[in-house]
Amino acid sequence: MPEQFKFQGFYKETVKFFGDLKKNNTKKWFESHKHDYETYVMQPAKAFVLAMGDELRTHVPDIMAVPKVNKSLFRINRDTRFSPDKSPYKTNMGIFFWEGTRPRMECPGFYFHLEPTVLIMGVGLYMFPKYLFDTYRNSVLHAKHGKDLAEIVAKIEKTKGYQIGGKHYKRVPAGFDASHPRAELLLFNGFHAGIETSIPEEFYSKKLVSYCWKKFQPLLPLHSWLVTMTRRYRKGF
Repeated sequence: MPEQFKFQGFYKETVKFFGDLKKNNTKKWFESHKHDYETYVMQPAKAFVLAMGDELRTHVPDIMAVPKVNKSLFRINRDTRFSPDKSPYKTNMGIFFWEGTRPRMECPGFYFHLEPTVLIMGVGLYMFPKYLFDTYRNSVLHAKHGKDLAEIVAKIEKTKGYQIGGKHYKRVPAGFDASHPRAELLLFNGFHAGIETSIPEEFYSKKLVSYCWKKFQPLLPLHSWLVTMTRRYRKGF
């Protein structure tokens, strides 16, 4: 890898940029600080995608890590069309590494999120595409696949600092048995788990890659389960 693309950490200015943006969320302010955004956010973020992608691929060979906006890098512009909040920019940095052949947001993956004063690292599929709902629900009810997921969830919930997300419905969907022992898992419209930490010193060095992997590692069984579930859909389950 050329020296200029090697990840050496983010900057103090990276965090400061998002803190200042939160206070000055206007196009005029952003345009006048575009150089800071490119220098302290985009350049190290692209290098991080390459370095973290290399690390993840030693454990998950098919992971996708593409250092481009709308690939591994989430765009900073907000979609305000249907939102009462018309602030033009996101005040956080989101990075995603996905596994699968469909569009990235329809695939399970590893998520990295920075906002002043916290980091969030997680895995999952934030929202199931409509075509996956039946496959997910049938997997939950399946004697082996459902038992595997329940065991994975129980282990994550016992791991300090980690939380499960994606529970959405108040009632079990029509046509499914509300008395089933895993009925609660039918209330999810996506499935993800993660951990939130304060920004560590590793954030400012190349050690961030190994720091993130240690946080991702307890979640690897969930990622694998979700990838297998999406493949099951393609096979007609």
